[in-house]
Amino acid sequence: MLSDSIKTSHKAIERYYESLQAYRAQRVDHESATRSAFQNLLAETAKARNWVLIPELSKRSGDATGKHVRPDGTLRDQNSLPRGYWEAKDTADSLDDEIAKKKSRGYPLNNIIFEDTRTAVLYQNKIEVLRVDLSDPQRVADLLNEFYRYAEPEIERFEQAVEEFKTRVPELALGLADLIKTTHAEKGKFEQAFSEFFSVCQNSINPNISRDAVDEMLVQHLLTERLFRTIFSNPEFTRRNAIAVEVEKVIDALTSRVFNRTEFLRQLDPFYRAIEDAARTTSDFSDKQHFLNTVYERFFQGYSVKTADTHGIVYTPQPIVDFMCASVVEVLEKEF
Repeated sequence: MLSDSIKTSHKAIERYYESLQAYRAQRVDHESATRSAFQNLLAETAKARNWVLIPELSKRSGDATGKHVRPDGTLRDQNSLPRGYWEAKDTADSLDDEIAKKKSRGYPLNNIIFEDTRTAVLYQNKIEVLRVDLSDPQRVADLLNEFYRYAEPEIERFEQAVEEFKTRVPELALGLADLIKTTHAEKGKFEQAFSEFFSVCQNSINPNISRDAVDEMLVQHLLTERLFRTIFSNPEFTRRNAIAVEVEKVIDALTSRVFNRTEFLRQLDPFYRAIEDAARTTSDFSDKQHFLNTVYERFFQGYSVKTADTHGIVYTPQPIVDFMCASVVEVLEKEF
């Protein structure tokens, strides 16, 4: 009898056994076929947690080599953070031997299920924490509960921090917006730098862009620039991005006499650190981009709910970014 805690997964587990039985009826037992049963089980139960199962997603290994590994499944949460992995093996092989091979190749061991349709082994925090007989429905439920319950400390802190960050953003952003408006009226160094940047925005972004929209860009940049630098481990971000360079000139003019930028942002240090720590659970540039888009969206909703609801978040869609990055890599590999 299944316990109350796993009733929501009961039907998914039943369907898992039905799929395996259908394969047995056809005398099919090779991994490439039977693994779909467990894949479907994970995909279905992940939905209740707002996680998504992504098959064959490549990532950098956790060892010093930094080579790419490709678990059979990666489960991401609504923030695009990896929360768990799954690796299927053939019943004809020794599961323990196959696990040893994957460990030696640097597969992620923070929360991963290894299974061969007979036995499943759950690793968390690099150690084996559970081994179950997959023929027992209650043990399958136990396995899923442990798998979905686990959260790395960095991710737990992130969940709390990003919500607090979102609630603090309106207060800080409005204060910055008022400060910028006051400084405009002084017609000093800031206003000169702003006028030059405004012309850049008209020429590069939109000839009809408003001054208020450019003010908003300054606020956004001030509050999020650190995350772009640290998440991508690129301290030169503001020196190599053309628009960011111009924004920094305006902000330097603003902060040189009005307020201390470092002191102003220090109150956000706990939020920044939690977000940065969570970002370290991802290794690939594309994964970091997905994560940053999610963080930026939640920031933007806190800062300008009306704009976020009516226009969405103003950044290049992720598929286009991925295509652009892949194209550059291909050209570099071919030509250089």
